Amino acid sequence: MKSESRRRSLGEPPHTPAAAAAGSKMHHCSDCGKSFTKIAVLKRHQRVHTGEKLYHCDQCEKSFTQQGSLKSHQRIHTGEKPYHCEQCGKSFTHESNFRIHQRIHTGVKPYYCEQCGKSFTHQSNLRSHQRIHTGEKPYHCEQCGKSFTQQGHLGLHQSIHTGEKPYYCEQCGKSFTHPSTLKSHQRIHTGKKPYPCEQCGKSFSAQSVLLRHQQSHTGQKLYLCGQCGRSYVYQSSLRTHKCSNIQP
Repeated sequence: MKSESRRRSLGEPPHTPAAAAAGSKMHHCSDCGKSFTKIAVLKRHQRVHTGEKLYHCDQCEKSFTQQGSLKSHQRIHTGEKPYHCEQCGKSFTHESNFRIHQRIHTGVKPYYCEQCGKSFTHQSNLRSHQRIHTGEKPYHCEQCGKSFTQQGHLGLHQSIHTGEKPYYCEQCGKSFTHPSTLKSHQRIHTGKKPYPCEQCGKSFSAQSVLLRHQQSHTGQKLYLCGQCGRSYVYQSSLRTHKCSNIQP
């Protein structure tokens, strides 16, 4: 008897009881060559090629090729979420979304970047990451022509043109363009300072403030006066610097 790997390499159907019982009665799809043991299953499969959608949703009139897809869709209307995560209690409408969610707990990252070896939980995240290597930026701003690797980054950028600030601080009502800016701002209220200085132990609410502080230890002065060449550790010090070389 041929091994299963040998059968697959020869392009033969798998050796299962159903396949053995069917014998020469395998039914083949003329469009893609896929084989089925039952003609009813073949006919259901062929709808993929014909585009025929026999199953209609009474709620929104959306149509589907398979009854199972219709049942899955109807949960959107009923609110049913039969797939429960035992780890965190979160529920899902579709089994596929549930399986993807579980990777958060298991740490499984099945999608690998061949360029750098980085791995991802979702295939969409891998595709987005690969644009770093290809340089592809498919999302374009119609206002200024700037391009982005991710649609989310384009959306954040567009708020610069619209002036929209959709992220609000519940403590003081201040609004922000980016969610990261809101998070940084909220530390003013919470007092959280997650960025400690390894030199002196002092902590800061923002990474940029930590980097600026670290210059006081290194003595590095990045901010130069274009008039007299004097340098400063802090940009604010440069701004307040009154250069004697400036003519009145």
